[in-house]
Amino acid sequence: MLAKCATRRPLLAGLALCLSAYAAMAAQTLDLISQRGSIRVGYVIDEAPFSFKKKDGNPTGYVIDLCGRIADAVGRTLPHLKRDYVEITLADGFDAVKNGQIDLLCGAITINLTRRESVDFSQPIFLTGASALLRKDSPDYLQVLFLDKHPAHATDRKSPPASTIGVRADTTTGATLRAALGPDGPQTHVTDFATHQDGLSALEDHKIDAYFADRALLIGLAAHARNPAALAIGNRLFTHEPYGIVLRRDDSAFRLLVDRTLTELYQSNDFPKLLKTYFGDEGPVLRSEIMTGSVPE
Repeated sequence: MLAKCATRRPLLAGLALCLSAYAAMAAQTLDLISQRGSIRVGYVIDEAPFSFKKKDGNPTGYVIDLCGRIADAVGRTLPHLKRDYVEITLADGFDAVKNGQIDLLCGAITINLTRRESVDFSQPIFLTGASALLRKDSPDYLQVLFLDKHPAHATDRKSPPASTIGVRADTTTGATLRAALGPDGPQTHVTDFATHQDGLSALEDHKIDAYFADRALLIGLAAHARNPAALAIGNRLFTHEPYGIVLRRDDSAFRLLVDRTLTELYQSNDFPKLLKTYFGDEGPVLRSEIMTGSVPE
């Protein structure tokens, strides 16, 4: 009898651990935040003006401020709530949300159905589309394609053999560009970069002929170029990109809190000031676009 009990103990201990792990995964986000006494905000560092690092190493940006408002809302019911900012890559961020390592993922992150198979999103926080950043001496056919310039010659629409377009790895814009080029554009090469800054440097150093990304990000990149006057931002949009804050799936209570916080901010006098801080004179137009896609109270 004693021998049987001894053999059962490891099995029972393993079962208890499994049940404990399952309960932790099943716990809702607000429960997990309450248990640990902190909200974990994951952010992508190279997506200015949406999420990036200040010189002192602290996170900042438009979406960081939005996530800060959400932390404020959670803190109203959880006194002494701490904020833990977690630097993370876009590729790792979705799994981190799914596994409960972070509660929010903040950055220039496109909402799409494929991503919603594993994570959820807030209501849209920004609307943009993909285009390209070019040098003013980039090939003529790229000027025609992205700047909508009238070609000087019919041959300007053809891709030269050495044409290369850069994209950031693991983004929806990169997949869109490759699909658009297809087998009919074999002379146009696509090169992945780990960060947007790496892509900008390659463009300025003539290693690539254009850098393809969401136009809102390209504006921020161009502003920090070595010679902004030598660059041109595409005025043609090739995609529709609604951005959102990433959340865990199947957590309606937390998503409601997030969406209600965003709607309250959108309707407040603080929102135009926030947009002006990060987007300058484009703020009023951006507010109108965001309000059109927002969820009313």
